Amino acid sequence: MQKGNAPEERKLQRLFRNPDVCRMIKRCNDFGAGGVSVAIGELADGLSINLDAVPKKYDGLDGTELAISESQERMAVVISPADTERFLEQAHKENLSATPVATVTKDPRLVMHWNGEKIVDLSRAFLNSNGAPKHIRIHTQRPAIKKEQPVGTFRDLYLSLAGDLNICSKRGLSERFDSTIGAGTVLMPFGGKNQLTPIQAMVQKISVEKKHTDDCSLMAFGYNPYLTEQSPYHGAYLAVVESVCKLIAAGADFADIYLTFQEYFKHPGRDGERWGEPMAALLGAFKAQRELGIGAIGGKDSMSGTFEKIDVPPTLVSFAVTTSKTDRIVSPEFKAAGHRVILLRPSYTQEGLPDTASLLSVISTVSDLLRTGRAVACYTPGMGGIAEAVMKMCFGNGFGFAFSDCLTTEEIFGTSYASFLLEMADDSVPYPVIGTVTEEQEIRKADASVPLSSLLAVYEGKLEPIFPCNIQNREKTPPTLSDSARERVSPAVKTAHPRVLIPVFPGTNCEYDSAKAVSDAGAIPEMIVINNLSADDIRRSIADFAQKIRQSQMIFIPGGFSGGDEPDGSGKFITAFFRNPEIKEEVSTLLDRRDGLICGICNGFQALIKLGLVPYGKILDTDASFPTLTYNTIARHQSRIVRTRIVSNRSPWLALTNVGDIFSVPISHGEGRFLAAPALVEQLAANGQIATQYVDLNGNATSDIRFNPNDSVCAIEGITSPDGRVFGKMGHSERIGSGLYKNVPGNYNIRMFEAAVAYFK
Repeated sequence: MQKGNAPEERKLQRLFRNPDVCRMIKRCNDFGAGGVSVAIGELADGLSINLDAVPKKYDGLDGTELAISESQERMAVVISPADTERFLEQAHKENLSATPVATVTKDPRLVMHWNGEKIVDLSRAFLNSNGAPKHIRIHTQRPAIKKEQPVGTFRDLYLSLAGDLNICSKRGLSERFDSTIGAGTVLMPFGGKNQLTPIQAMVQKISVEKKHTDDCSLMAFGYNPYLTEQSPYHGAYLAVVESVCKLIAAGADFADIYLTFQEYFKHPGRDGERWGEPMAALLGAFKAQRELGIGAIGGKDSMSGTFEKIDVPPTLVSFAVTTSKTDRIVSPEFKAAGHRVILLRPSYTQEGLPDTASLLSVISTVSDLLRTGRAVACYTPGMGGIAEAVMKMCFGNGFGFAFSDCLTTEEIFGTSYASFLLEMADDSVPYPVIGTVTEEQEIRKADASVPLSSLLAVYEGKLEPIFPCNIQNREKTPPTLSDSARERVSPAVKTAHPRVLIPVFPGTNCEYDSAKAVSDAGAIPEMIVINNLSADDIRRSIADFAQKIRQSQMIFIPGGFSGGDEPDGSGKFITAFFRNPEIKEEVSTLLDRRDGLICGICNGFQALIKLGLVPYGKILDTDASFPTLTYNTIARHQSRIVRTRIVSNRSPWLALTNVGDIFSVPISHGEGRFLAAPALVEQLAANGQIATQYVDLNGNATSDIRFNPNDSVCAIEGITSPDGRVFGKMGHSERIGSGLYKNVPGNYNIRMFEAAVAYFK
């Protein structure tokens, strides 16, 4: 298994988004397990592969290693000979190395040559046979589920549930991954003002490069390892049901849902009993598909889950997928105190599975309540039953819950697959009410109660030592600053549609979002790929970029992970590029003579800091006295929504804001902690160069990790040059659009790109 290369994979994405390139490709395959043998070997019946031509990461690989090595960042494509040169040119434009390594042949054989010798020569008929036929008599166990009775007090059961590894918070792990890349996230992984209620379904807008859409895709999974261990048949059936119900709870329609399965079982060998587990799971999943009328359109399986005497539990994870509209999507966190919560559940068969007709009726009712707005939140219980659902629905906005007397302790803490909890805005709906959302931050049943704070401490504390998310930041509580614009610069030459130059460096991953944001504001974006495949390519990129600066009014350095975030600080390749004398001169001319603007977000902000463009307004040789952006105090990547307050609107980029305005913004970085000497921070504040600060729910600057994700000094999120023409910030203000981040309330449009366009008018 080779380590992936995210910057290289991004280049491949860019290449494959080119319609001319896609039309040239006859077939394609990614380099997964099996390497060349599979990635190229599956593309055609007849192939002659030259292993000597295959680019190598490491020297010394022999023919076998070249043939089977996995390489995550490579693609194999079949191109007509007439298109080969054109394809290679397009790949080079995207800073990609492309190499012809094989030829499709009429003879249906897989042939490989290495060091002038033929080392593989196999007929396609043999490869397609999967080897010699094998037969075995399989024995399946009679499916049965044993229900466990909850033992303990209401409080003890809840605290135990909150600390269960399958139930407890995974936020410290989830936030390590960029959840808003592509500016298409409809539901954040954790919702509510506290960002603590986990979603049950991923919802993402369909990717559209230049236009806008309200179409979105949804995906949810289902799997209970304990239930599947007891009965693979029941576990697989209910995995399908759970995945489907999660989509329904998010507002999707039932009519167009499809499935894909991920299966993992212990190595069966020649043991008919061991083969019985995947067979039983297959029957359960197939029964669910037949009864619900939903087909599986993909999947992946493995029968190698055994190491010495250790076996994996029987695993069939069902993924349900569909599409919808963003205005139909509903998030699971409770919305308001006083709302009543109802429980809708189907009848069950003697097998302990939901009756199909009853389940479909419940799904129809749930969809109608969500579509008409009578229900404003929905959750389908999983492994932790109704208790888990209520607890997680409470966390997001800090509401409590009071159970009515209609449910027993067993019903609250037992599994309740295929049922739905709905928070009702309409009290007239005649369905069984199981409780009420309350202002009191506790979950109560009769005289028993447990504080939300106690549940949350256990819920988030379970994995805190491994995946931290609630550390104490080091910085002291900062002042909340304000500096209203006294005067604002303006350009000597006006233009109705300014041109914005967007450099795409190796590792840049926000160029499309950035281009769309500035285009929506009325500017003309131009992306230019910086090619570093050779010294000549770098020289050509420098000359081309310098010429493009002369034709542009703005430079926007977008976010990403330049060079994979180089050791000892990210953004070094970008800064080295900008320090080239030709580029440096054009940047100086843009700012000093042509009154142009420059912006850098995230990785781009890091580059601006290292260049000196912020806070000094010019490219300088930096030293120890300069401010810097360094590793987050939490020592990991942070991806979430934060709140930022406008401290100074002197910059043209912030001309459409008022001091004190608060904007929510996605962040995604591992090195966003702004550090500077106290005297420099005071100077920046006095000059009105501190543009934005991280603030809490009350609008106060803070060092609290929940709101200040990197522990920046003085809670600084963005700063400007002395005249405000250069603006750098960590938050991804370009990741905006309708229907995004629906489960985290806030005003996301800082209008910085509109302000930049207005500056030139």
